[in-house]
Amino acid sequence: MSYVYKTHGTCSTRIEVELDGNIVKNVKFTGGCNGNLQAVSRLVAGKTVDEVESTLSGIRCGMKSTSCGDQLSKAVRAAYNAQQ
Repeated sequence: MSYVYKTHGTCSTRIEVELDGNIVKNVKFTGGCNGNLQAVSRLVAGKTVDEVESTLSGIRCGMKSTSCGDQLSKAVRAAYNAQQ
């Protein structure tokens, strides 16, 4: 299942998440720090939604209240909930 999440408060503007049940298969960011976000995308591939949330939720970027990683944790949960 593929899902598009519009980010809030980050340089990236959207995250495309592909899940297989509760397993993250593919992630693609639009905008943001290209190299870092490619790395994050590869690191979460094969992880469960819960693993991504517990690892990335609450991370802040500078003075912002969120980060691309934090937004990814929200995106994978939203994608999972949408398929239920």
